[in-house]
Amino acid sequence: MAAIPDQARFDYIIVGAGSAGCVLANRLTESGRHRVLLLEAGGHDRHIWIHIPLGYGKLFDNAKVNWLYKTEPEPELNNRQIIQPRGKVLGGSSSINGLLYVRGQHEDYDHWRQLGNTGWGFADVLPYFRRAEDQARGGDDFHGVGGPLAVSDVSEPHPLCEAFIEAAQQAGIPRNDDFNGAAQEGAGYFQLTAKNGRRWSTAVGYLRQARRRHNLAVVSDALGSRILFSGRRAIGVEYIQHGITRTAYADGEVIVSGGAFNSPQLLQLSGLGPAKILRDLGVAVIADMPGVGADLRRADGSDGRRRRNSQPGAGGGPELGMGNLSAIHGCAGAAAACHRYWRAGRALTASRLCHGRPCGAARSRDA
Repeated sequence: MAAIPDQARFDYIIVGAGSAGCVLANRLTESGRHRVLLLEAGGHDRHIWIHIPLGYGKLFDNAKVNWLYKTEPEPELNNRQIIQPRGKVLGGSSSINGLLYVRGQHEDYDHWRQLGNTGWGFADVLPYFRRAEDQARGGDDFHGVGGPLAVSDVSEPHPLCEAFIEAAQQAGIPRNDDFNGAAQEGAGYFQLTAKNGRRWSTAVGYLRQARRRHNLAVVSDALGSRILFSGRRAIGVEYIQHGITRTAYADGEVIVSGGAFNSPQLLQLSGLGPAKILRDLGVAVIADMPGVGADLRRADGSDGRRRRNSQPGAGGGPELGMGNLSAIHGCAGAAAACHRYWRAGRALTASRLCHGRPCGAARSRDA
């Protein structure tokens, strides 16, 4: 990681080296003309379970790479608090998530355009999706090849997924082998942001190549605490690194890319948000912006898990055995699993352990 002097100046400062921040760092340094500072509250993405696809289940309670957020007690869920994993590491949540590559519903993008967000219709954003993608199946009207983001199929089908898809078809839900194609409705396997059995986060796909450039400085363990303003113009960032408050200044722009939770938090700490809330907390108001911190929408889901005894390796391949999750618990089990994984040269993925959601179904509300 770069060591920079306090009060250094850059053209752009990016706060948050996650799914968006790594992309921005790559694109803004590509020409070589702009000096860019990328700040990340977490550390490097060296943790072995980051790069093994199945490892995301081992990161949900790891404070080194996860903010470990929880909801407030939910009245509709017997006042339980629901975990909200968010990456605190290079690559952000793309380094700890379940790897599913799902762009979203076409109609949602078109609705954003109808609300006045020019350029956000699905036809408008599709070329950028295709440009970003390196699709293992090859290119077509909806997919691209040669981009920084590797997208591939689940390495092996799983009997439970096959049974789920067949049952969905029997219930009248069509099979869908591409949730990022012409339509999302249907049942099938999700594709993954993975390549050659490894997770392909934005830190791998975008930041790795950008870090070779002289005009990019990446500073880890640097928590953005406040955006600095001159009047109503953002001029820099205050951040805390190893307990010391530091500052950096931007001659061009300050870009906030901390994610759905941390971005509005930083904006509010900086004086941008609902004026009453800020004043009640003793924060000087730069701009009264009621929408900052509001309208968060969460995709709720539930996992059904079943465990049974089986012999490791049953079925011939270097697998752990369906449902035998305890095989990766503890140092010895983890080491053995990793050894089999690297030797096999294929993904130790969720489909091999019935853990996670390598398949799913979507159905129209009108169906």
